[in-house]
Amino acid sequence: MMDAIKIVLQVLLGITSLLLTLLILLHKGRGGGMSDMFGGGMTSSLGSSGVAERNLNRITVILGLIWVTVIIGLALVMRFSVES
Repeated sequence: MMDAIKIVLQVLLGITSLLLTLLILLHKGRGGGMSDMFGGGMTSSLGSSGVAERNLNRITVILGLIWVTVIIGLALVMRFSVES
């Protein structure tokens, strides 16, 4: 039973990690740094609106919380699983 839970949590961790990485990369650059190096400093009319940016922020925060919860759950399962 614990092995199945561990496998499900590991798969969920992989999926949430990839999605979180993609969502973070979708955010608009806020100034200097790596975003300017790749053209993020240029103004464009194709930028996201305020509502879309807020929704992206909310989704990113929620997915980040899910990611942290999965990590804690996986740590607890691995800590308390009885290895025979």
